[in-house]
Amino acid sequence: MKILICGKGGSGKSTLSVLIATALKNRGYKVLLVDADESNVGLHHLLGISSPVTLMDTLGGKKGAKNKMVKRFSGESPFVNEKWTIKDIPDDCLNRMDGMKLLIIGKIRHFGEGCACSMGVTAKTFLSNLTVGEDEMVLVDTEAGIEHFGRRVEEGCDMILGITDPVYESFMLAEKIEEMAQKAGTPVRFVLNKVEEAVETVMTRHIDPEKVIAKIPRDNSIFMDSLEGRKLGAQILEMDHICQFVEDFKHQ
Repeated sequence: MKILICGKGGSGKSTLSVLIATALKNRGYKVLLVDADESNVGLHHLLGISSPVTLMDTLGGKKGAKNKMVKRFSGESPFVNEKWTIKDIPDDCLNRMDGMKLLIIGKIRHFGEGCACSMGVTAKTFLSNLTVGEDEMVLVDTEAGIEHFGRRVEEGCDMILGITDPVYESFMLAEKIEEMAQKAGTPVRFVLNKVEEAVETVMTRHIDPEKVIAKIPRDNSIFMDSLEGRKLGAQILEMDHICQFVEDFKHQ
């Protein structure tokens, strides 16, 4: 199963991506965590590991990936039509930790290097052609906002998980995410993050309760881990609720 995680910047997408991946791993799944955020520093910090070579690097960078696309559309390369499994991912662009694997699609590294469009195309291509086994789970952490919908990255996933924090902008974005998910034909559910008693009523008023699968309380230990750049150490009960929903959805 492939799950795309999205939301507003600062909503907790990356943090929850790591915590959900860890919880699924603890349930016995082989988990691939995909960092598809071209601008953020990277998930590897939250996992306490070094950054692996990116998939874009393996393809020869932006120019190499673009050339492969051009050859594909001229009939010279099967790049877009190739079917992948997790085992087929080149070892040099994977980092293994605690029974999980991390793949980074690509990162903007230098001033003036241009847009990240080729990275979006690469993410869409990779996910659309990735075949996942019964005991495998893929979680995709996207860039903030909804640009990935414009790139049709969601087409390669089975479910969209929107992360919403107690900010009005986050509620407005959740409405847009739901609208675009419907157009993409991909089921969408939401997780309310950083929930406190004083704001819970307002948050639930803005998000359809039937589509909320978990409410994550504000946790200072998570905040301090993120603030200090440490490996996340929190174990949150609500992760089990999310994992149970994912398993039930998977077997529908």
